[in-house]
Amino acid sequence: MSTNNKPLNTDNNNQEEVDLGSLFVIIGKGFSNFFNFIAKTFKGIFHLFISMFIFLKENSIKIGVALIVGLVLGLFLEINKKVSYASDLLVSPNFQSARQLYNNVNYYNDLVLQKDTLKIAETFNIDKETAASIKEFTIVPVKNTSDLINSYNEFVTSVDTLTLRDYTFKDFSLSFTDLNYHLHQVHVIASKNDVFEKLGEVILGSVVQNEYFNRVKELNNENLDRTDALIRNNLGQTDSLRKVYMQVMLAEAKKESTGTSIDLGGQKSATKELALFETNRNLNEDLSDVVRDKSDKYEVINVISNFQPIGYEIKGVTANYAFILGALGAGLMILFLLLVKFNLFLTNYKK
Repeated sequence: MSTNNKPLNTDNNNQEEVDLGSLFVIIGKGFSNFFNFIAKTFKGIFHLFISMFIFLKENSIKIGVALIVGLVLGLFLEINKKVSYASDLLVSPNFQSARQLYNNVNYYNDLVLQKDTLKIAETFNIDKETAASIKEFTIVPVKNTSDLINSYNEFVTSVDTLTLRDYTFKDFSLSFTDLNYHLHQVHVIASKNDVFEKLGEVILGSVVQNEYFNRVKELNNENLDRTDALIRNNLGQTDSLRKVYMQVMLAEAKKESTGTSIDLGGQKSATKELALFETNRNLNEDLSDVVRDKSDKYEVINVISNFQPIGYEIKGVTANYAFILGALGAGLMILFLLLVKFNLFLTNYKK
């Protein structure tokens, strides 16, 4: 019986060895294919860089001529262009007034694009020459990730959990627009450096003088003042009660020191005193929130930084015509040569 089992065991061992050998062969081929793929990828990248350098070497004269022509033309324009100045107004709108502010600034920029100097002069109460010197109005948000996170936290505390399941942070971030950011920057460019100081009052006034925003501001301020007075009154009452409980506890302590063991509510007084301390702490936190709201939302628009009386000169490589036209000339020449080469490839491909 044992003699019959030996061939069977031998066959099983041989089969297992064959299976393991096949497995190792498959694994070896997998590693080999993987490393071959990596090698081909690096070769492809290396070939791409070499081809690019060969292309630049073969066409270096053409690209260089285009670059020099662009530089010369840009240098000529740079020498003859008028100096431009800029100034910035940093604001924090309240009561959803950011949209109105954006609309107004875009309207002023449309007047500039239409070269309606008369309307600009009337709007800002300046002379025509000064109005003609204004070149651009723009407004952009000062993007800060904390604004998005804080807004989402406020949203979470104001809705139920069922709503949060269907409305994730990703959904909220997609609906978060430029108007929802806390700070916004108004940027003005002009050919004169002393025109900016008169612009800020008009830009802000166009929103601040809006009847709707004024009414919302007044109601908000009345509510904040009333809440402030109520919290301060409650704080005064809790302080008075704490003094009373302290007197009761001192009286109980004196009685215990004289040997009297009758408890007239000392433990209850201590418990109430602790509860009053917690109430006082909560009221102080509420008062801090009200004070913060009064500082942030007491006006329709908070001015963080006003226009500088004298604007700063716009400089930099990206504002230099020589750099811009030089890079543009070289880029257009490269694009043209690539199109020629691609057209030649298509012609040969047909053959």
